[in-house]
Amino acid sequence: MASAAALRFGKHLKELRIHLCQKSAASKGARDFIENHYVKVKENNPSFPILIRECSGVQPKVYARYEFGKESSASLSDMNADQVTNTIQQLAAKTS
Repeated sequence: MASAAALRFGKHLKELRIHLCQKSAASKGARDFIENHYVKVKENNPSFPILIRECSGVQPKVYARYEFGKESSASLSDMNADQVTNTIQQLAAKTS
């Protein structure tokens, strides 16, 4: 299990976007991640852009933008906060 406190983003990762619904059950893990871990992740990466996009009815998803405009994404549907942390860590470890 990955610790949100250990999430540090390398220079190859330029931006992280999390899309979620404010009410849906599928987005519960993403909401829990933001409520419980966002502050610690932001403390570890103070100048790194982490964008949170809420929209009613949207499927939860995380997007990672890398160098040279390359992007990768992963679904966060029906995950818990620890699984969301693991998914973000996997995307952050990718080089593009």
